[in-house]
Amino acid sequence: MSAVPVDLGEWFLQHAGDSSSLKADQVPRLVDHILSGARSCGASDIHLRPTGDGLEMRWRIDGVIQTVTSFPQLFAANIIARLKVLANLLTYRVDVPQEGRLQSSIAGEETRISVFPTQFGEKVVIRLFADSGRLELINDLDLPEDIVGKFNHLLEQTSGVIVLTGPAGSGKTTTIYAAMREMLHKSAGERSLVSLEDPVEVVVPHVDQTSANPKAGMDMMTGLRSLVRQDPDVIMVGEIRDRETAETVFQASLIGNLILTTFHAGSCTRALSRLSDMGIEPYLLRSGLLAVFSQRLLRALCRCKKISTDASELLSGQFESVALPVGCDVCRGTGYLGRKVLSEYLDPDWPEISEAILKRQDVKTLNELAAESGMISLRDRARTLVDEHIVSPQEMIRVLGAS
Repeated sequence: MSAVPVDLGEWFLQHAGDSSSLKADQVPRLVDHILSGARSCGASDIHLRPTGDGLEMRWRIDGVIQTVTSFPQLFAANIIARLKVLANLLTYRVDVPQEGRLQSSIAGEETRISVFPTQFGEKVVIRLFADSGRLELINDLDLPEDIVGKFNHLLEQTSGVIVLTGPAGSGKTTTIYAAMREMLHKSAGERSLVSLEDPVEVVVPHVDQTSANPKAGMDMMTGLRSLVRQDPDVIMVGEIRDRETAETVFQASLIGNLILTTFHAGSCTRALSRLSDMGIEPYLLRSGLLAVFSQRLLRALCRCKKISTDASELLSGQFESVALPVGCDVCRGTGYLGRKVLSEYLDPDWPEISEAILKRQDVKTLNELAAESGMISLRDRARTLVDEHIVSPQEMIRVLGAS
């Protein structure tokens, strides 16, 4: 990520020019500056929010929304129209949600756009995916070393379900695409990889990717049943959202397919509990599941951090000393620069966990059994990063909540 001044708005205007005097034919140049500027600052999302008298632009950097600047009402409609043209969306429809992909001539740049009607006009959110050339394989993701070893071993299996969990923005998409590229790299083209997504978010060469289309009668469950008959070795299912898809995923794994999928859950044990609550038969869950991974992203402290032994900062004596954010030009005054990955791994073959799955045990019991079996939880890993002065205790609480 490039070093920029603390004031993002001032920095943007210096590069893009004074938007208050832009002419209509300058809008394409402004949109180009919005996209390139956000990428150069390491933003993951661009929010363009209509306010009634203009368009407010905010960027999500290291997981936190930051206001950049505002554009006058005169240019708001032109900016949004330009983005819709780039994404091949219907410019004359301003009353319905639309989604698409921005066309880019730069290799490795994946950009998705979502347009949604609001009281004051259309709100646009642009997702800037990580450069696939930079985060291409599992080893490039900065995952904990033990997690990398387990992940790479599991990707060599020929059947079973690998589930990645975490909330939105936790890096699941980046990880699952890296896993697909990892298998392609290691198999040298000898494995058939297919995907069913809603929608396809990143194009991976040599993977047959398909977007679900419920309006045309191809929902996730129907598409998955058809994909199984395409003789795949590996199937990536974008997300499990309902019982029918979950059942089809686990049944497909039992007939000789390795399946990677994501699932919204706060931890590995909560993922098991939610799948059980969805009505998945315990025997099916136990027989088909290879592993569950859960992950989060924590902002790492900039080098301008300060070390504190103040009792009020030590979370009731949980730490002997902690590092706290300060702020400088490099981190734009935030005190944070970049992010660290937290990851936990649960093996359903651990005897206690295997028995708990069959008995449909609750989350509390699963947590206790997982800890006894040796699982290093997300909070345990976060505490280690706080002890090592890599992240602040406030950041651990922001992402994981109070213990």
